Amino acid sequence: MHKIFKLKPDQIAPIALGRGGCLSTDRIVVDGEPVRYMYREAHINSQNSGWRFFAGDENDAYMADAQRHGIYDVNTVVNYDSGVLPYLDAPFGSRYE
Repeated sequence: MHKIFKLKPDQIAPIALGRGGCLSTDRIVVDGEPVRYMYREAHINSQNSGWRFFAGDENDAYMADAQRHGIYDVNTVVNYDSGVLPYLDAPFGSRYE
């Protein structure tokens, strides 16, 4: 399955660099929906920010399909929804709707 992202690579600005990777669903990076639910797990290594971003309407069947989500740089998700930026330094275990 070839994904067509809502933003083109040249539309990604350096807003939140150096924060590592995160999980985001296609509802955000393909469909362009805003982040309506996010949480931060303890990371395994310094490359993983621990952040998980969702549009909030993904059900279990959606999440069971590994092609409907992926690992992205946190900066990429911030470019899709800058509203998450103030929360990026929240401690592990944080959850926001």
